[in-house]
Parts: sequence; structure tokens; C-alpha cells
Amino acid sequence: MSEVFSILGVATSGMGVYKTWLNAVADNVANMNNVVRTDEAAFQERFVEVEPIVGEDSLGEGAMVSGVQFGDPNGIVAYEPNHPLADEEGMIRRPNVSLTDQMVYMQLAQRGYQANVRSFESAKEAYETILSIGK
Repeated sequence: MSEVFSILGVATSGMGVYKTWLNAVADNVANMNNVVRTDEAAFQERFVEVEPIVGEDSLGEGAMVSGVQFGDPNGIVAYEPNHPLADEEGMIRRPNVSLTDQMVYMQLAQRGYQANVRSFESAKEAYETILSIGK
């Protein structure tokens, strides 16, 4: 990609990373109240891993999702003897996902996404201005 237009690629890659992070947060929130038997693994919180995209000249060309980490499959064991999935001792297993943490992650991801959108829009406006000079 031409270095003149590289900011568009950097911003686009950032938007993709933050979109993936938002999807992971949404998945975590959607499954945070899942209950399973104590002999099963609890829902595991998703954490997105990101790494820089480094170009030939060692300059950053954006970011990409490189993987995902999962939370503790043991979750939280709770005493709820009336729950239909409770074992003979009245115990169930819930995911160890904090709504407070997820809301913080969501706000960070939203702000990061918005910053990349604004960078893209600013670069686009600058390029359009440069192109209109020749008219």
C-alpha cells in the first residue's frame, strides 16, 4: 500500500480489532448467567489477543487479532439446592464473569473503535482536499 494511504489501512485494522473485542465482550455478557452442573466446565470468559502488523521498514502498519485467551473453566461453585441442575449437595457452577469488568471493556473497545473511525474519516477528508486542489 502506498505510504500516503497507509493511515487508511492502519485505521481499518484498528476498527477490525476493536470490533472483535466488542464481539468477545458481547459473548461474555450473553453467557455470564449460564449455569451448568458441577461436573461440567463453566462458560469461559473470552480475552482477545492483539499484535502489531510490522512492515518491511519496521514501521507499524496496524494491528491484528492473533488469538484468544479463555478464562477459568472452574467458574464459581454456588449453593442453590432448588436449581434443577444442582448436584446431590445442592451445588451448581456459574461462569466467573464480572459485569462491571465487561462494561469497562466495552467502553474501552467502543472508544478505540470510534478513535479509529475518526482517524479514517480525517485521513479521507485530507486526501479528498488534496485531490480537489488539482481541479
